[in-house]
Amino acid sequence: MKSYHLHQTWSRVWMKTIFILVSVIVVFPFIIMVLTALKSNQEISQGLSAFFPETPLFSNFVTAMQKGNWGRYFINTIIITGFAVIISLVINSLAGYAFARMRFAGKTILFYCAMVGMMLPMQVIMIPVFLQIKELPLVGGNDFFGNGGIGLVNNYAGVILPLIAHPFGVFLCRQFFMGFPKELDEAAKIDGCSPLQIYLKLYIPMGIPIFATLGLLKFVDTWNQYTWPLLVFNDPEMNTVQLALNAFKGENVTEWNYLMAATIVIILPILVLFVCLQRYFVQGIATTGMKD
Repeated sequence: MKSYHLHQTWSRVWMKTIFILVSVIVVFPFIIMVLTALKSNQEISQGLSAFFPETPLFSNFVTAMQKGNWGRYFINTIIITGFAVIISLVINSLAGYAFARMRFAGKTILFYCAMVGMMLPMQVIMIPVFLQIKELPLVGGNDFFGNGGIGLVNNYAGVILPLIAHPFGVFLCRQFFMGFPKELDEAAKIDGCSPLQIYLKLYIPMGIPIFATLGLLKFVDTWNQYTWPLLVFNDPEMNTVQLALNAFKGENVTEWNYLMAATIVIILPILVLFVCLQRYFVQGIATTGMKD
């Protein structure tokens, strides 16, 4: 009995040690980022010999925000992210609800066809999608055949539209809604509710955890988008916060302290949102089953 308790004690010690090491590995890059943001250029050039700043320069944050029209950059990013998250939640939840609770011909085949999209990274379809938004008929000076104009290039919609729906969001919503008892739907139908009313009155109020989870994932993904906005926008005034970081990168010199300071400011909204939605995020992930 004593050896069993000793074995359990050592197991806990090893597990805690592993967790601490993993936590240090994960947090260490963020520590480096914060320390770099507080250093002078001279201290950065010294490398590890000046690991901690002799005098923390909090003024680097102010200087970084003065290099460029950051108010405009944040507005651009907020508009793109806000619309992408809201529209994505509506489309993905409606599709997930239909696949989970409604009966129609070809439902299983359509669902698996949608899931095929999870195998295609954005980088693979980026050029075809760009050509589609550029040659969209009757938009941005284009004629009926999509010629003569720029379509949705340099337009918020050009960035938002390809991001609003994703098979992973449909999958998450479907799996979450399948965990609801069928008696709820039957009772609502007896009360005279249509499928849309059931979705609005039952599934939205009870689906807050999955909405928070999907909203947070979509927010992080859209907020951190770099390649797609870089392809769609060629007007500096349309830059997002991720594109604006290029201002600190020169041909020969990179202003690392200002770059890290601006990066910290950019990730603050993500950290705040995660802290606020953490409870719902964990609940949404935990209650999303793997039912077929």
